[in-house]
Amino acid sequence: MTLRRRGEKATISIQEHMAIDVCPGPIRPIKQISDYFPRFPRGLPPATGPRAEAPPDAPARPAAASAGRPSPSDGARDDDEDVDQLFGAYGTSPGPSPGPSPARPPAKPPEDELDADGYESDDCTALGTLDFSLLYDQENNALHCTISKAKGLKPMDHNGLADPYVKLHLLPGASKANKLRTKTLRNTLNPTWNETLTYYGITDEDMIRKTLRISVCDEDKFRHNEFIGETRVPLKKLKPNHTKTFSICLEKQLPVDKTEDKSLEERGRILISLKYSSQKQGLLVGIVRCAHLAAMDANGYSDPYVKTYLKPDVDKKSKHKTAVKKKTLNPEFNEEFCYEIKHGDLAKKTLEVTVWDYDIGKSNDFIGGVVLGINAKGERLKHWFDCLKNKDKRIERWHTLTNELPGAVLSD
Repeated sequence: MTLRRRGEKATISIQEHMAIDVCPGPIRPIKQISDYFPRFPRGLPPATGPRAEAPPDAPARPAAASAGRPSPSDGARDDDEDVDQLFGAYGTSPGPSPGPSPARPPAKPPEDELDADGYESDDCTALGTLDFSLLYDQENNALHCTISKAKGLKPMDHNGLADPYVKLHLLPGASKANKLRTKTLRNTLNPTWNETLTYYGITDEDMIRKTLRISVCDEDKFRHNEFIGETRVPLKKLKPNHTKTFSICLEKQLPVDKTEDKSLEERGRILISLKYSSQKQGLLVGIVRCAHLAAMDANGYSDPYVKTYLKPDVDKKSKHKTAVKKKTLNPEFNEEFCYEIKHGDLAKKTLEVTVWDYDIGKSNDFIGGVVLGINAKGERLKHWFDCLKNKDKRIERWHTLTNELPGAVLSD
């Protein structure tokens, strides 16, 4: 093919026209359209660096190799080899090179493929970042979680955006009993919530052994909500009454430890007050409030009430029951019951407190319970002991509700 740059109009066949390289510079035909698609997704492999210097030596190679058979097609073949070498078609250097064979790079392409996938493994880039702060109010047994904003979230919808919200869980524990969540913000990858979520009934013991799981999800009206990313903060990193601010890259979903004893599955918290009254010659048991109860009804709520027993109860007259609070997981009762008993006999007694969901026309559902007494452990034992030790002093403690009570008959 001959092209005249000056004067006359160039004549190019349709086959040559379809194969013209449109890169900057002089127009020249190429042999294969597939050369437009390199085999390395992130550019040239490191091993091709020295090969890029091969074209300047190209004129010398045909003179030595084709001395016995001068053919015009040899130059075209060398050009093809240079193009294939540039894009890594063969993976070896052209021509008989006496170099040492251990320098061959066949083992390097797998590494390059791993690097290509490395973009997705960079969670900061792929999933986004989350800004939030945590404050443990030790006096009020509350954990305040302020969710500020997120940046660069992963697109989850067809429009390239997402409808993000943040949900919190305390681990270990039942997710339904201690799940909190923010509002949903529509069509954004950089949401700003500035919303504070509060856990009540958090004890010093919880701060030692609990971990806060913070997840960012995409809300979908017609399908299941989709997970975007998460982070976890051990509460032991927090100092009481001191706000700590975080700006953390979201991570892929981490496995949850399922080796916990399900008999100790948490179902919420309850605030109980104890006082032995010398005037009334009895034990005053106050049911103050509950927090983060497990939802037992289809509407996502419960209709909770509390029952108390002082056991052993030979005459079965120790049962007391609060009023029912409708459609809530955080009821406030502020009710107090009196058990007439001598102070010396309390060491032989056990206080059983259970929380129930009231249902009309069928049996009530057990939510959770706690047992205080001389045979209890941890905060439950300490609470009972402090009550016996300090007459006429009202002592309040938060306790964790579990889904099973040792030796208790769970029927209403």
